[in-house]
Amino acid sequence: MPVTPFHMGPAVALKAATQGGFSLMVFGWSQILMDLQPLIALTTGRGHVHGFSHTYVGATLLAIIAAISGKYLGEFGLRLFRVFAKGDSIPWRVAILSAAIGCYSHVLLDSVMHADMSPFFPINGANPLLRLVSVRMLHVFCVYSGLVGASVYAWLQLRRRKEATATVPAD
Repeated sequence: MPVTPFHMGPAVALKAATQGGFSLMVFGWSQILMDLQPLIALTTGRGHVHGFSHTYVGATLLAIIAAISGKYLGEFGLRLFRVFAKGDSIPWRVAILSAAIGCYSHVLLDSVMHADMSPFFPINGANPLLRLVSVRMLHVFCVYSGLVGASVYAWLQLRRRKEATATVPAD
């Protein structure tokens, strides 16, 4: 299914573990870019659902596009939601890392569950990752990693706010 939210679960856990070292905005944008080809194939009935975009070569090209465009789109979105102040930015290192993790993990996760994938094309047309674990276990992993990650992230944010208010002198 294109644009599946399951891919975000492990990303939320990674965000909780790395905080500012990972961008959920850039990662999420990479997920959208990865699933454009399947979305077009499913809606038009033309093309291969999990084609070139779902190979590691295609993911590399999309990671470059996602890093460049996602950095600026992510900064715009974070300012729009007032998470970022005017001078804040997503460092290039974080944008590149987040896009690469987004695109490569997308291929990895989809390779486990979709028989029509050839993740190592053009070197190899097979999919050795197919059914490495059950689809149910894959979904459970994605959902629970997201829940744990969101809980840890929320706890860290609350702790940070408490520490910030504790250091402000009273009037």
